[in-house]
Amino acid sequence: MKIATWNINSINARLDHVIEWCLTNQPDVLCLQETKCVDEKFPHQRLRSSGYDYVAFHGEKAYNGVALISKYPIRELQKNLPGDPVDAPRRLIAGTVGDIRIVNTYVPHGTALGTAKFAFKLEWLQRLRRYFDENFDFDDDVLLCGDLNVAPHELDVWKPSLWKDKVHFTKPEREAILNVKKWGFVDVFRQINDDAREYSWWDYFHHSFEKDRGLRIDHIWASPPLAETCTDCWIDKEPRELEHPSDHAPVVAEFDA
Repeated sequence: MKIATWNINSINARLDHVIEWCLTNQPDVLCLQETKCVDEKFPHQRLRSSGYDYVAFHGEKAYNGVALISKYPIRELQKNLPGDPVDAPRRLIAGTVGDIRIVNTYVPHGTALGTAKFAFKLEWLQRLRRYFDENFDFDDDVLLCGDLNVAPHELDVWKPSLWKDKVHFTKPEREAILNVKKWGFVDVFRQINDDAREYSWWDYFHHSFEKDRGLRIDHIWASPPLAETCTDCWIDKEPRELEHPSDHAPVVAEFDA
């Protein structure tokens, strides 16, 4: 099964990018973040006409939003973390495709160290870890993916000395994301690519993409039994070269599952 994750930074602004990418790359499941679209206006019909008969989405106007686009049925759909109020930001959607439980997340940005939004990010990551503790067993086929908004390691940052006190790479964020990973997840990109310095996000300024000044903040993590079946994982930079692209690139993993 080929599973991809992509922060699309507005599904309506980049629907053609998504459809063209899917037609070329044929993922079985595409997990989207930052769809920035209310459910009533989500373009599910065009996605279904492109060969993805099963579309699940959880969105809001102008901000956040997550979606699952699949060739196969999506079972046991869940939206947001347990206990979230009805009006909580749309940051998580989960569903079972085949035998794999896919949890697609858009982790809060955090804005800046020491702010209320930064504290909310750390709290949200604690809740995410508790969600896995309370709902899954270590030997389940579970996949966590999405824009996790944290670069866990120095290899994931183009210049660690510049980023050490900036959001995405601060010590508290890295400790919080490591706590989630310690549930038992395997970073399948690292499993396949060892110490490769590759990034999934580049800002729109100062020719950051052309200079490859990026961060790896988009991830696909798998439980140990699922990770054992992973045959490849890569970051597809081509969509970042398109006109008016998302600032993120898709991350793709293939599993013999």
